[in-house]
Amino acid sequence: MDLIKAIIIAIIEGLTEYLPISSTAHMGFAANLLGLQEDEFLKMFQVSIQFGAILSVVVAYWKKFFDLKNLQFYYKLAFAVVPALVLGYLFDDKVEAVLGNQIAISAVLVLGGVILLFADKWFKNPTIDDEKGITIKKAITIGFWQCLAMMPGTSRSAASIIGGMSQGLTRKAAAEFSFFLAVPTMLAVTVYSVFLKTWGKETANPQKGYEMIMASQDHIMIFIVGNIVAFIVALIAIKAFIGVLNKYGFRPWGWYRIFVGIALLIYFYFFK
Repeated sequence: MDLIKAIIIAIIEGLTEYLPISSTAHMGFAANLLGLQEDEFLKMFQVSIQFGAILSVVVAYWKKFFDLKNLQFYYKLAFAVVPALVLGYLFDDKVEAVLGNQIAISAVLVLGGVILLFADKWFKNPTIDDEKGITIKKAITIGFWQCLAMMPGTSRSAASIIGGMSQGLTRKAAAEFSFFLAVPTMLAVTVYSVFLKTWGKETANPQKGYEMIMASQDHIMIFIVGNIVAFIVALIAIKAFIGVLNKYGFRPWGWYRIFVGIALLIYFYFFK
């Protein structure tokens, strides 16, 4: 993977991480179309550039994240992230095995799109329009909804936003809490993938993520530039998404997922 292709992947990560359209699916499809070999470094890179996307949320909502007087905010995130940490650790290998099945991911993309078409009708008359109205119990429930995104193609953002709406949150409040919850979730995933996980266990040269990054100057440059690009693009995408979601709801994203999912099903089934 050269630097240009890494930047393309990072742009896609930044654009899609906080949209309900699955960043994992889009990065996987892009890598396939770019002709990238599905090696361990590519898999690790697609996870590690989430660090840049994490920072974009912290910067965009810095007043919320650095309000030390609002300890309840930190408690809610701490409890809400537990289901993803536990289930993610237990099923990590199974999730990684699915990442190479593009037809399955495309099908999930379509199914998720159909669900988004009806999401606004299912959850009417919300009563909570701010994070302060979210109880610990509701936060944990949203955390379990987020776990649905363990299936590649589902979208962590879509699962957690719909989870929030099921608990009486407005679309805006649900989207923002989804952004907040992404920070501890993706930070944990990134730390695990870079420092703790051993990639390529069944190969002749298993390595930690940081060992692959430090293996060459090219890998170091790709890692740094990828995170910077993901940060900048995600910062723009967050603000744009809130505006579109408030005005149009989930239907545009649902139709987008269906159209792209069907196109990719045709591509991978007949031409790959």
